[in-house]
Amino acid sequence: MRTALAIARKELAVAFTTPWAYAVFTAMAALSSFFFVSLLEQFQQVQSLAREHGWSKLPPDSIVYRNLTDGVVVQLWGVVLILTLFVAPFLSMRLFAEEKRQKTFALLLTTPVRPVDIVLGKYLGGLGLIFVTLGLTLVFPVLLSVVGTGPSGSALEWPTVLLGYGAVLLWGATCMAVGMFISALTESQMLAAFLTFTVLLPWMLLRGVAQSTAEPLRSFLNYLSFDTQLQGMIQGVLEMQALVFFASVILFSLLLTHRAVEAQRYA
Repeated sequence: MRTALAIARKELAVAFTTPWAYAVFTAMAALSSFFFVSLLEQFQQVQSLAREHGWSKLPPDSIVYRNLTDGVVVQLWGVVLILTLFVAPFLSMRLFAEEKRQKTFALLLTTPVRPVDIVLGKYLGGLGLIFVTLGLTLVFPVLLSVVGTGPSGSALEWPTVLLGYGAVLLWGATCMAVGMFISALTESQMLAAFLTFTVLLPWMLLRGVAQSTAEPLRSFLNYLSFDTQLQGMIQGVLEMQALVFFASVILFSLLLTHRAVEAQRYA
């Protein structure tokens, strides 16, 4: 495990000395800030209408704007899930592809390091990057909590907020695992990023496809959909089924990456 941790530290050190990671951090911070402000403005508008006309006169779906947690933070996490879909491939693409392009991966394979340590080390390094990226978005609920705290207590339901944030981290970890496997198959970073996106996007959209199918295929596609599995946690409902599903996808991706590395070692 010490070898894997050493590889992870090396991955993080390399990432934080290149402008690419900071460009991704900046993009995530800028985009999430834009959507946060938009959601906050929309929340204020609905609140103003409710004070003027009453909640009974507003559309039924306006009920989510009764509190900041459902009206802003839960919806923000939904946006961050989509942003992660675009950001994660650009963080995972270099894990193996960059070393292959620079011809240093072959040297790594000749060292007395087990393939499992290489895979775990690179995944932990990638996990650190995606967690830092997603950690930038946690400032928004903290800001709401500080500004909105009054005599009655916090403006947010923190168990719901943190469970939703946990879903975001779990989604980021899954994207990194899938992206790392694809990065292990090619030496082109842009191809790795593109293929990761083209795999994750349809997988995320399976829920919509399932609506036009009959049972039992509908239930099967709904179960396989990332979106379906994430929705409960985003809304503050912890489901063991979702945890098992994402753990299975991550472990299977790591196993495939391990097999890909072993195949190249003995090629």
